[in-house]
Amino acid sequence: MGSIFQITCDGTIFNRCLDCFLGKAAYISNLQDNLVALETELRKLIAAKNDVMTAVVNAERQQMRRLDQVQVWVSRADAVKTEADELIRGGSQEIEKLCLRGFCSRNCTSSYKFGKQVAKKLRAVETLIAEGVFEAVAAEVVPERAPEPVADERPTERTVVGLQSQLEQVWRCLAEESAGIIGLYGMGGVGKTTLLIHINNKFLESPTNFDCVIWVVVSKDLRLEKIQENIGKKIGLVDDSWKSKSVEEKALDIFRSLREKRIVLLLDDIWERVDLTKVGVPLPGPQNTTSKAVFTTRLIDVCGSMEADRKFKVACLSEKDAWELFRKKVGEETLGSHHDIVELAQTVAKECGGLPLALITIGRAMAFKKTAEEWSHAIDVLRTSASEFAGLGEKVYRLLKFSYDSLQNETIRSCFLYCCLYPEDYGILKWDLIDCWIGEGFLEESDRFSAENQGYYIVGTLVHACLLEEIEDDKVKMHDVVRDMALWIACEIEKEKRNFLVCAGAGLEEAPDVKEWENVRRLSLMQNQIETLSQIPACPHLHTLFLASNRNLTMITDGFFQFMPSLKVLKMSLCDNSTLKLPLGMSKLGSLELLDISDTSIRQLPEELKLLVSLKCLNLRWTGALIRIPRQLISNSSRLRVLRLFATGYLCLQGASEDSVLFGGGEVLIQELLGLKYLKVLELTLRSCHALQFFLSSNKLKSCIRSLFLQLIRDKKSIIDATAFADLKHLNELWIDRAKELEEFKIDYTGIVRKRREPFVFRSLHYVTIYRCYKLKDLTFLVFAPSLKSLLLTCSYVMEELISVGKFVEVPEMMGHISPFENLQRLELWDLPALKSIYWKPLPFTHLKEMEVSGCDQLKKLPLDSNSAKESKFVIRGEAHWWNRLQWEDGATQIAFRSCFQSL
Repeated sequence: MGSIFQITCDGTIFNRCLDCFLGKAAYISNLQDNLVALETELRKLIAAKNDVMTAVVNAERQQMRRLDQVQVWVSRADAVKTEADELIRGGSQEIEKLCLRGFCSRNCTSSYKFGKQVAKKLRAVETLIAEGVFEAVAAEVVPERAPEPVADERPTERTVVGLQSQLEQVWRCLAEESAGIIGLYGMGGVGKTTLLIHINNKFLESPTNFDCVIWVVVSKDLRLEKIQENIGKKIGLVDDSWKSKSVEEKALDIFRSLREKRIVLLLDDIWERVDLTKVGVPLPGPQNTTSKAVFTTRLIDVCGSMEADRKFKVACLSEKDAWELFRKKVGEETLGSHHDIVELAQTVAKECGGLPLALITIGRAMAFKKTAEEWSHAIDVLRTSASEFAGLGEKVYRLLKFSYDSLQNETIRSCFLYCCLYPEDYGILKWDLIDCWIGEGFLEESDRFSAENQGYYIVGTLVHACLLEEIEDDKVKMHDVVRDMALWIACEIEKEKRNFLVCAGAGLEEAPDVKEWENVRRLSLMQNQIETLSQIPACPHLHTLFLASNRNLTMITDGFFQFMPSLKVLKMSLCDNSTLKLPLGMSKLGSLELLDISDTSIRQLPEELKLLVSLKCLNLRWTGALIRIPRQLISNSSRLRVLRLFATGYLCLQGASEDSVLFGGGEVLIQELLGLKYLKVLELTLRSCHALQFFLSSNKLKSCIRSLFLQLIRDKKSIIDATAFADLKHLNELWIDRAKELEEFKIDYTGIVRKRREPFVFRSLHYVTIYRCYKLKDLTFLVFAPSLKSLLLTCSYVMEELISVGKFVEVPEMMGHISPFENLQRLELWDLPALKSIYWKPLPFTHLKEMEVSGCDQLKKLPLDSNSAKESKFVIRGEAHWWNRLQWEDGATQIAFRSCFQSL
């Protein structure tokens, strides 16, 4: 059996199949000819491309730009050439597969696919040749006039150590509509101009929506015409006729040209407000969010006068970045030339204090110093006479001196130079510095409060000019290089006028020979290891003498001060050797206005201090061993304006002798204080509630008090009326020491409402320490201390709540909004075994920097939540077992504060 399968096909279908077969066969039969043709046509394409590129290059040399269509054709030609070359290289292998005189192949599928690719590529080459010939023939239309670059590239190093993150910050800020004017401020030599150059050049690297970036160097000599000329050159306005126009006419021209454009104006090194409207620049703002202005300045005040929307401080480099920059300038060859050089070089780099200009200058000077001796010598020079180091005087100090020269007046310049009397990296208390300025006569003291305000204004001016650094709210310091510059000015540039001799922090074991002191006006031997001052100097012109922080000082010879008739300021603080006594002959200091023997172990003041007729400021803070201040010494000092007796005699628990004003609880002292007609600033130590009441009965003394130390050791009274403290409008510091029977700081709410119209607050109270008040129940009165910055509480054994008001205990409405610890920066809680709560609900702690908790095992929850985490970044120190048992508001809060903990 079988079956027949029959196909019926009409002619049309047959012809199509035949054409298809013959077409595919043609790819094989024509393969060899097509390969030869492809190779020939490819050479023509290369020639055509070369002709086009020649025309384009010639045009580009005439500042023309190639058209996009030409660039597309060149790219296509390059791609086709690469593909054709590959086919030509594989052609011989495919031809070997052909048989039957090239009409068939031993591998038909392979030969068919290859032949099809060759034919297709040949057509592509022929098409490009035709297009290329047209382009070459029409070479005059290949290029077009190239547009001006958005910014003019400025020369600088490609990478800038330590500035990259700030570059990115400012760059992101330029994209914000709300940031129209941006200020970059910082001390001279810190890299502000370098940062601005990199911002300028970034416009050439990154696509933006801006039409034009204009660079202008302003400098101290502000001239609007100069700024207008720079802008005019950039936007094509400058010609002979334009130069003859007035400032106002030029401003109109600039405004008309720029008002429709998106511009960035970069102003380098401005020292005062630049009125952009007078220049003609459309002012960035709500009506013009597409234009920007970025400027650099040494003065933060300029950021205010320029109405900057954002400001960035360009700070000195971190130690890591400073070392990277320094080693880059020194070079690896030098650093590797001796095994000690790297360590010595790191010491040299640290002397630069992270200031890029100093790092670069010194790094280049040391680039080929390949012996350890040369590096050791460099360290000695930098520490003793830095201005003699190669390049520092001319390249670094003279640049920084512009900031000094630009200070408003001679008073501020004198106050600035005075700061170089302190050692390197020394934290200078603002009020202490101002005391010295007043004592020297820089500030007029007829009105003490006005003089203090002027002093704080000058401190602010120097901080804003980046000549001082604010390290805490109440402390400043000088950058090492700025201090060296100040010494250079005081000791060399204005040598005859200033007469400074500064050996602060020099590691001296002996004082310089007294012959060197003869013509000196200001002498600092501060922070050394001097043990004795056995010579008697003659210093007729000496105004200021700093002997402070010589902790090994055991003896000052009698008569040491007898030939210093002009001495106004004498600082002996922190000379705390227990054998040290004030020498005989101090009565000869007839001009002395400020005597500072704070933080010393001196046990008694000599009677002859009664003869210091000019004394206006006496600082005895923390003289814990002092048991005798002769009676009438204070009352005889009729010109006293400032008396600091905070923690005076606090170590002498047995009390002072009867012939001392420190006898008893302080009543004798208060009696003498009442006779001081000019007293304006008072810091006081009292040892009884009776003395406290005596003090509080004097409106005169209450108006003067700044710091109060209460050492109520023997007192049996268990309550202090905290309400009375609200009348102490200038009370900044309160210390309660060993008030063992104290149970409560009472607040009479009813009396407050009846007597007071204004809100009840302790206006100026910043620092509170409660030490060994074993029976104290709470510190609720601190809810009325909105300015409180530091709270230290230790050894209160029954206290369960720190603040016990707000949740269950309400206060009168007129008492104001209660939000404890709004400005608190430091909180320390030690040995409070019963403490369960700081406050009943979470607090934001927006200013807190440190919280330290120890011996508070019942404190199982902190007043923190997720909002506290958003607002605050502070360190929490405590025992690990306490931290691990804490209960949290929620899991998110626990996670947020996990990284804040440091184990004690």
